[in-house]
Amino acid sequence: MLGASVRQLIVLLSKEFLYLVLVLPGDRHPPHLVVMHNWLQDFAFRISIQWWVFALAGLMAVLIALLTVDFQALKAALDNR
Repeated sequence: MLGASVRQLIVLLSKEFLYLVLVLPGDRHPPHLVVMHNWLQDFAFRISIQWWVFALAGLMAVLIALLTVDFQALKAALDNR
C-alpha cells in the first residue's frame, strides 16, 4: 500500500485547518473586545461583554472547522481506496 493512511490524512488536514482557525484570528480578538466595549458604552442601557464570549465563539469555530474538515477528509480518503 502506497501513501498515507486515512488517519494520517485526517490528522494532517486537521492540523492545517486548526492553525488557520486558532492562530491567525487569535491576534484579532483583543482589539475586537475593546471596540465592542466602546461601542456598547454609547447605548442608554449599558452591558459589558465578557472575555468568555469570544472564547466560546472561538471554541465553536474550532469545533465546526474540525467536524467539517474531518468529514470531508474521511469522505475523500475512503472514496480513493
